[in-house]
Parts: sequence; C-alpha cells; structure tokens
Amino acid sequence: MKVPKAGALVAVVGLALTASGCGGDSGPKGNLEIGIKFDQPGVGLREQGGTFSGFDVDVSTYIAKELGYKPEQIEFKKVDSSDRELLLQYNEVKFVAASYSINEKRKEKVDFAGPYFLAHQDLLVRADDTTITRAEDLNNKKLCSVTGSTSAQNVKEKLAPKASVLELDGYSECVVALQDGLVDALTTDNSILAGYAAQKANAGKFKLVGLSLSNENYGIGVKKGNKDLQTKINAALRKMVQDGSWDAAVKKNFGPANYKNEPAPQITTGS
Repeated sequence: MKVPKAGALVAVVGLALTASGCGGDSGPKGNLEIGIKFDQPGVGLREQGGTFSGFDVDVSTYIAKELGYKPEQIEFKKVDSSDRELLLQYNEVKFVAASYSINEKRKEKVDFAGPYFLAHQDLLVRADDTTITRAEDLNNKKLCSVTGSTSAQNVKEKLAPKASVLELDGYSECVVALQDGLVDALTTDNSILAGYAAQKANAGKFKLVGLSLSNENYGIGVKKGNKDLQTKINAALRKMVQDGSWDAAVKKNFGPANYKNEPAPQITTGS
C-alpha cells in the first residue's frame, strides 16, 4: 500500500473537515430578510444611525436566532401596512413582524405563526382634548389612520359613521397631523399609540383615551403554504415565552409608557 505524503494527508484531513461543516458551525447561508415597520416607536423603529428598536424587532431577532441565523445575517426591510402581503408573495422577505393583526381576509393571502401579542384598538388625542372620551365622539370630527390599516374603517363602520377619515402613509405623519390640529384623533393599536406618546419629543402632548375597540392578535406573516417555517416560528415563540425573553422584551419596549399589556396569548395557528 502506498502511504500518502504528509502534505497530502493534511490536505485530505482539511477537506474532510470542510465537508463536515468544521465541527457544527454550519448555519444557514446568506441573509435573513425580515419585514418590520420603521416608524413605530416601541414596536418597530429605525433609529438615527441605522439601528433598530422595538418589540417586533426583539421578537424577530429571537426567531432568527432559533432558525440558526447570526445577528449580522439579519436584514430588516421596511414594510407598510398596504404591502405586507406583496413582500411575502414575491419573496422580498422571509417573514413579516410588523404589528400584523391576524384576520380571515389576510389569511387568504398569507399564513401566520402566533399570535405572539394581544393589543387593543384605542384613540390618541391631544392632551388638552376633553371632547373625545369614546369612539362615538368622533362623529363630525376628523380621524387619522394609515393606508391599508383596518382601524379607521372599524370606527367609521361600527361606531362613528359621520367621522371623516384621513389616510396617510405612516403613523408618524398622523401624529404630526394631530399635533398641528389637522385631525382630532389617531386610531390604531394601543401598543403603537403608547410608543408615540412615550417619545421624549411628544412628552405631555398626547394621551390615550383608554378604549378597547377591538382585539388585535399580532402574528408573524409567512408566505402562503410555507408550513415548515410557520411551525419553526411557532416553536421559537413558545420558547421565547417559556424562557422569560418575551416578558423582558415587553418591559423593555413598553414599560416607559406605563403600558399595561395582556399576557402572552396562546398560539392558535399551524402546529
């Protein structure tokens, strides 16, 4: 038998190690594109300098870790309420975590993991406003929401049919419109409203009315039919609750606004 030279033996061993993944360091290759909101303080926000903060960011980062991705492989992409389904359908993102309420209409186009958070629709008004204490008070007043959101339609159809609705591209624009007196109230989930009210720049300017106009179960959107990813994300969400990371993320992102959150909801989608 011919014995290989030392150099050749080293090369063979090196190739074997490379093929075996070098001792288990073989995670997913490439980046993980995740769709989040860029303009929701406390939920999903792109900070000056390009960093990201918010509850959805922390949930997404935890899921990415459980899927085997390193922090430097995460690529956050901006999504608006009106284009979340399109980004999933065209594979622009792997999943969407963007205050994405689960409902039957959306489930026709995408699959959801979760829910992972329960919010309630509320109203944000100027701090000195004493005329709006219930949704019905919005009759003959101006209400702001964002394009693609169901919040304003919920109020107008069920509670204040005489309200006029202004739809803008983002909640930040609605907050400016409310501050400038162009609208009388902003409606969306209380988690999002609390994030805006808690910002240092908005201190003392706004208040939540304190209503529960709907139950908004936030889910993680995945491409329709991707049951494998849905199952893996559900497993990650359960683990996040069990190991205390979920509670820590809630306190970190909503605690400064004295926001009283609901307990982590039971996962009801997929398996």
